[in-house]
Amino acid sequence: MTEMNKISFEALEEITGGKIVTVANDAVNYANIRHTPGLNGKVAAKVYNGTKLRTTGLKVTKDGYVWYEVTLLDGSDNAWIAGSLIGF
Repeated sequence: MTEMNKISFEALEEITGGKIVTVANDAVNYANIRHTPGLNGKVAAKVYNGTKLRTTGLKVTKDGYVWYEVTLLDGSDNAWIAGSLIGF
């Protein structure tokens, strides 16, 4: 089973993919991007404030946050970040 299969597909919502966003965490100088959306998702990477990410076109609400599926601009694997940690 892939990580994506663990997500409730009913909760997914399409957004405009390909939009560039910037990591902007007011509390600390980085944000965790996760393999699956939600606070319990395994951390895929730590990205620092100012890092540019590209949205894939999917978002989901979980654990009180809107999570966006993103990829690093270098084309890394997709991961998820809480919307409160990015600027549009």
